[in-house]
Amino acid sequence: MSTTSTETQVAAPTPSPRLRALDRLVGRWEVTGGATGTVEYRWLDGGFFLQQSVELEQHGEQVHGIELIGHLRPFMAEQSEHVHSRFFDNQGNTLDYTHEIEGDTYTIWAGEPGSPAYYRGTFDASGDVITGSWVYPGGGGYPSVQTRVGR
Repeated sequence: MSTTSTETQVAAPTPSPRLRALDRLVGRWEVTGGATGTVEYRWLDGGFFLQQSVELEQHGEQVHGIELIGHLRPFMAEQSEHVHSRFFDNQGNTLDYTHEIEGDTYTIWAGEPGSPAYYRGTFDASGDVITGSWVYPGGGGYPSVQTRVGR
C-alpha cells in the first residue's frame, strides 16, 4: 500500500513593485538647497528594506541619522499597501514618512499620503539628479537637489 503525500508549497515572499521602484535611489547622493550634505541608500539583505544614511547640515545644525524604508508588516498581519519609513536622528527625533515613485516623480509624504507636509522631486533623464522641494503647511519649505556621486 502506498501513500501519497501532498505537500503545500508556499511561495517565498518577494518585494513589491512599489518598493522595488525605490531601487532608483541606491547610491550616494550630494544634497544641496535648504539642507546640505550627503545621503546614501542601500538595500538590506533580502531586498525588503532600503536603508538611508543621512549626514546633513540644516539651519546650522548637524543632522545625522538612519531611515529604514519598506512595507509595514506587523506580526500576524498583511503587509501595508504603501511603502513607509521611520527616520531616527542624533537629536532623538523619530519621523514617519510614506514614499512613492510614479514615473520620474518621487514623493515623500510626512506621515500618510495626502499630508500637507511633503517632498516632491523629479528625476532627470539620467536618473542621477533629483530636483524638488519640501513643502510645509502655511507656505514653508525649501528647495532640494540631490546629485548621485556614487553607486
